[in-house]
Amino acid sequence: MHVKKGDNVVILSGKDKGKSGKILKSIPKEMKVVVEGINIKKIHEKAKKKDGKGQIIEKAMPIYASTVKLAK
Repeated sequence: MHVKKGDNVVILSGKDKGKSGKILKSIPKEMKVVVEGINIKKIHEKAKKKDGKGQIIEKAMPIYASTVKLAK
């Protein structure tokens, strides 16, 4: 893979095209990376306790490493 954790990258395609961010996690077996602030999905989480409330969490999801390039 041409990028690694901690690299600053620019997104080449998709809904976040042109945005940049830092790689938080690299998944070499799947050829994917998780970039800070890119490809954010809302995850609905159930209540942990019986009387507790559920919540909506925004989480950065992995994207293919071929859609990013190193920023200069």
